[in-house]
Amino acid sequence: MSRFKKNLTLFITTLGLLFFNASGEQKTTKNQHPVLPKEFRGVWIASVSNLHWPSKPGLSTHAQQKELTDLFDKIAALNLNVVMLQIRPACDALYHSTLEPWSEVLTGTMGKSPDPYYDPLEFSITQAHKRGLELHAWVNPLRARVNYKKAKSPVDSLHISQKIPECIIAYGKNLILDPGNPKTQHHVLAVIKDIVTRYNIDGLHIDDYFYPYPEKENNQNLVIDDSKSYKQYGHKLPLKEWRRNNINTFVKTMYTMVKTLKPHIKVSISPFGIWRPGVPTGIKAGIDCYNDLCADTKKWLNEGWCDYFIPQLYWRIGSPQDYKTLLDWWISQNKKNKYIVPGNYLYFNPQEIIDQINLTRATPGTFGNCLYSIEPLIKNKNNLYN
Repeated sequence: MSRFKKNLTLFITTLGLLFFNASGEQKTTKNQHPVLPKEFRGVWIASVSNLHWPSKPGLSTHAQQKELTDLFDKIAALNLNVVMLQIRPACDALYHSTLEPWSEVLTGTMGKSPDPYYDPLEFSITQAHKRGLELHAWVNPLRARVNYKKAKSPVDSLHISQKIPECIIAYGKNLILDPGNPKTQHHVLAVIKDIVTRYNIDGLHIDDYFYPYPEKENNQNLVIDDSKSYKQYGHKLPLKEWRRNNINTFVKTMYTMVKTLKPHIKVSISPFGIWRPGVPTGIKAGIDCYNDLCADTKKWLNEGWCDYFIPQLYWRIGSPQDYKTLLDWWISQNKKNKYIVPGNYLYFNPQEIIDQINLTRATPGTFGNCLYSIEPLIKNKNNLYN
């Protein structure tokens, strides 16, 4: 056997062993929540722009369902146990909603339901539970539309850009919600409440998109035009402090609301993995999460405004953004004894991924890993999954 084949076989075997559940296969009915081991072994499935699922708009109901169950089969075969499924990519819905339109990633037309009809979120919950998997509903709170000037589908009348246009800010190619407008917070919280109330989800997940990442257009830095809401609601606070307060208010209110409605639902947040450049000492970063995104992620963890804190540690061990250094620092900030689950970047070579998982397991204060994303597994990048 060639060295390549030996290494490939070893990696596939090792990955399976890494996520092997010694308690055996978990059998559940469609209405039961899986009883999971302590370790969180998650993977993200993104729907925005048809990144991962559905693979393209306009697939038949049968094809969409087949794609998803195939993904779930692979996830279960790898002994992962949590699916982070994006069900609200851009103020739209991969589930039946009276608050927001059907997502165009399903049919190609915003506001059009699948035909034959089915509810993708309900279907996902049932299929995940059949395989002993938790289903966490992944919501992007503040993205309103991607590449809106080139979008093929017309905007549905139920979309927030049509219902409450004063909540919308154009930023580069995208539309975003204005976190400083109270109507934005009211709407997003109502959407999350609706999901939590009506669906048998195991978790509610929000990602790293708050105020937008810095971008340039024609070599000029883009500006977030929230001057109207700042003038009306800023209360003489400095701009960046006011913006951080807007996001802090949303995160705290969202967490309190979900835990009041259904205390068993696990609330998780996966922010950019570095709080500020130079923190901890020696860490380099081109993005200042605290100042650029106005996301005081350290405060959220310090205050305990989530159950699972999943920093996106998408860097190699030993790099200028050293994986272990960042992981240890986040653990040191866990004042409320929440679950620390680092996010891992699956586009690295397989040995790096194995090393990061093993390092995480050897580090006290961690409770598993969450893998970004399902794509390297289904496309077998770097022979990650055969």
